[in-house]
Amino acid sequence: MKKINFQSIAKDVIQTEIKSLKKLKSSIDNSFNKAVEAIINCKNGKIIISGIGKSAIIGKKISSTLASVGIPSFFIDAASCSHGDLGQISSNDVLILISFSGESGELKNIIQFTKRNRKIILIGIVSKKNSILYKSSNIKLLIPQVTEAGPGNIVPTSSTIVQLSLGDALAVATMKYRNFGKFDFKKFHPGGTLGAKLKTVEDLMIKGKKIPFIEENVVMRDALKVITKKNLGVLVVINKKGLTKGIITDGDLKRAAKENDNFKNFLTKNVMKLKPISVEKDMLAAEALSVMTSKKKITSLCVHNKKNKNKTIGLIHIHNILDANIQ
Repeated sequence: MKKINFQSIAKDVIQTEIKSLKKLKSSIDNSFNKAVEAIINCKNGKIIISGIGKSAIIGKKISSTLASVGIPSFFIDAASCSHGDLGQISSNDVLILISFSGESGELKNIIQFTKRNRKIILIGIVSKKNSILYKSSNIKLLIPQVTEAGPGNIVPTSSTIVQLSLGDALAVATMKYRNFGKFDFKKFHPGGTLGAKLKTVEDLMIKGKKIPFIEENVVMRDALKVITKKNLGVLVVINKKGLTKGIITDGDLKRAAKENDNFKNFLTKNVMKLKPISVEKDMLAAEALSVMTSKKKITSLCVHNKKNKNKTIGLIHIHNILDANIQ
């Protein structure tokens, strides 16, 4: 095998694509504003994306990104549009066509369709002003002429990078306008690693009758029965008003039993630790895990809502978090 410096090639490719992205950044103008506004205002339709070849692959990714942030979107294959798939496009839709040259033959039937249905907003992502796509688009997103990273300036590399980056920019700009946050994202992405990372304490906490509550004036003899029955290794001590006063763990019981032969006759308020650590129900479970691991030997946290920090509405155990594949 002949000696080739592959690392040097990799760095050259990345540097070439970085230059392309810088050119794209400099090319952003008011047309981008119009494209974002068209997406935002598309309330009764869908964002439909189409392309051919490598542009089609980029289009699928952009469409997937838009859908994952709550913007109804799907991809249609440009070639299939000539064989019936044009019926998927309605007059309320925004159509984004992607083509570096703007002259791909498969796009021409789609362009003609939009001309017959003038309510459809056509956004063209294209690099050539004299192309049929550029001339036919209602909103023209002109991407710069770039140097492809491979030998001979032939294989789509830099050109697809700028297409993808522009699509990401459209999605993120729309997200920011709509104040779309991580909890919104969770609604559309409940599964996988991302879904796990976005689970909240409320999603995983023990609630209702499963919470090991015990009143502060109960004797420890009876408290032992509760901690054994609930099998969580912890008791949440409350007063008659239901407000949280303290917490008792297995470790507290062992220490009390070792130090006092008569501890079973003690009241729970004499054994409990005051001011147990409590977290809001909307906290990410991953953050709650961090709270536990940053403190020594803490395996459970009380859970409250914003309105009343002194009232426990749930209990989150470290096993609840780890079992959800959150680390």
